[in-house]
Amino acid sequence: MTTATLTIPEQRTVLNQVSWQTFINLLDDLGDNRAARLYYDQGVLEIMTPLGEHENNNRFIDDLVRAIADELNLNLKKMGSLTLKREELLKGAEPDSCYYLNNEPLVRHKQNIDLASDPPPDLVLEIDITSSSLDKQAIYAAFEIPELWRYNGQKLEVFILDTTTQFYQKSTQSLHFPWLPLEIIPQYIRQSLRDGETATLKSFRTWVREQYHSQ
Repeated sequence: MTTATLTIPEQRTVLNQVSWQTFINLLDDLGDNRAARLYYDQGVLEIMTPLGEHENNNRFIDDLVRAIADELNLNLKKMGSLTLKREELLKGAEPDSCYYLNNEPLVRHKQNIDLASDPPPDLVLEIDITSSSLDKQAIYAAFEIPELWRYNGQKLEVFILDTTTQFYQKSTQSLHFPWLPLEIIPQYIRQSLRDGETATLKSFRTWVREQYHSQ
């Protein structure tokens, strides 16, 4: 009889009654060269450390987004797990990946982003294979990020910000890539595990050219 091995895609630590200043001090102490990502919402701090499955999915979806931008000749600014924070909201987050598309011309010349004066990313990607203790949608909605992608290890969900209610609504299509079937992302992730990432990315680029120009 074989015994199944349980793999943990991410580790989470949650702390309560954490002051904003403590959150800022922790960001400074940890620096930029780290794997852990921090999320803060009005005194609650979650420290998430991505492990193999989490990070592989994040990196590969990031490659797919880059391939789309290349094939469609879009100016894309990739900001990775950029620290997003607003003191007046007492909220902070470090997404798995984030991107400037529509707002790219406004931040093209910048390598550091300050939400107090700069526009938010147009698209945020979160890999949530295990449940987060924080409501990340509430954080990103407060930052007025138009589109949120959430991948749970099996399927990709897309949420679009309703600017009237300031809540996210689940959508059947991407705001920035409406021609992209949502199920195609998990399909190519599975293909990469079978055929390898380089071969799969080549196949995906061909599919994007054919799919987009057939619209």
